[in-house]
Amino acid sequence: MASDLLGIGKSGAIAARIALDVTAQNITNASTDGYVRRSVQLAEASASGGYGRVGDVSLSGVRLDKVVRNADMFRQSEVRRTGADAARADAEVTGLQNIEDALEQSGAYDAVVKFEGSLQQLASDPTDTALRASVVESARTMTRTMNIAAQSLDQAGQGLQFEATDGVNQVNTLAAELGRVNLRLARAADASSDQTTLLDQRDSLLEKLSQYTDVTTTFAADDTVTVTMGGSPGQTLVAGGTASPLAMTISPTDGTLSFTVGGNAVTPVGGSLAGKSQALVKLDEIRTGLDAIAKSVADTVNGAQANGVDLAGVDGTPMFNGTTAATIGLAFSDGSKIATAPKATPPAVTPPNSRDQTNLAALQTALQSADPAGKTDSLIFNISSAVQGRTVTRDALESIANTAKITLSAQAGVSLDNEAANLVRYQQAFQASGRIMQVAQDTFNSILSLK
Repeated sequence: MASDLLGIGKSGAIAARIALDVTAQNITNASTDGYVRRSVQLAEASASGGYGRVGDVSLSGVRLDKVVRNADMFRQSEVRRTGADAARADAEVTGLQNIEDALEQSGAYDAVVKFEGSLQQLASDPTDTALRASVVESARTMTRTMNIAAQSLDQAGQGLQFEATDGVNQVNTLAAELGRVNLRLARAADASSDQTTLLDQRDSLLEKLSQYTDVTTTFAADDTVTVTMGGSPGQTLVAGGTASPLAMTISPTDGTLSFTVGGNAVTPVGGSLAGKSQALVKLDEIRTGLDAIAKSVADTVNGAQANGVDLAGVDGTPMFNGTTAATIGLAFSDGSKIATAPKATPPAVTPPNSRDQTNLAALQTALQSADPAGKTDSLIFNISSAVQGRTVTRDALESIANTAKITLSAQAGVSLDNEAANLVRYQQAFQASGRIMQVAQDTFNSILSLK
């Protein structure tokens, strides 16, 4: 009996010591990113009866059944899914805000309005050199603001492309590391401390991956994971110890992005890569609209110039060159070259310093029909509305993602108060088990001392 009592006490002390070790591990890693709280699962150490013993009575103490990671796979999946949606929305909003700033801060709308206003002022006295000089300067300002807007849009696009390139590199780094963790998991012993650490690393890598792209996971019996991206069915990014490379191509015509995994085309539907890709599509739309406005202004004004004569009575020449917002420029700086008067029907000749402003009126009518100011305002409203709408969506998705994180943290996070209580509980269990062994020793010594 004494020896059985000693064994029971010893098993209790060992189990309590292990539980204390696990509790200490939780406390020291309470602030470690990606750490999942552990708890011990104990089981009765059963023994079958033998000769001269009662077979249905187990008096063998306690044993460690396994160390449990307190993480629910569904909640972890929700954190990855909602996190990928929030990251996509945030990246898109940030990109759209840069596009909005590039367009608004250039002053393109005000410049177009002032150019049209200077033409209206010129109509009061088409021979006034000061008014003609004002038209030229307002035209110069308008072309420069369009140039600046185009350059700013290009810079916004380059920033998005650079960040997307970095994101692709991060995905490849994380995928390669996840492949190495898969290989180690396949060799790890069940419920070993090494395995629980590897599982933490696996889940942390998956969550980090979800910040860049959508992640669909399939777990094997040995806890290794297969990862696909691009929705369903998607392309396999990680399988076992192999990580397929993610590559990105930038279109030379419109600056938009395309992706491949292992050479196969894929379209991210979540994460920052998807958000930046969507922002670049919107950027191409805004750039195309601005180019159309610049071309419309140049074609309209140059067309009117061709139909009239300047202040010297000479046929008008183009005022603008270039066909896009980036290339549009002022073709002349002499205000006298503005063709305000109409061409006379041959053999008649329009005299110099003509006050006939029929051609100027035709130019104003053509500009009113083309409505560059209205189209510029609509373009700004387009991007501003997109920013406002996407911001509302982003805020909602971030709220959902935060809720998912809080729910997971409540289960997997470390509570120092709870762990402090466990320290006391397992310490008392350890001391009690030691007392059992002391009683067993005293009992055994008493039996030996009998005469």
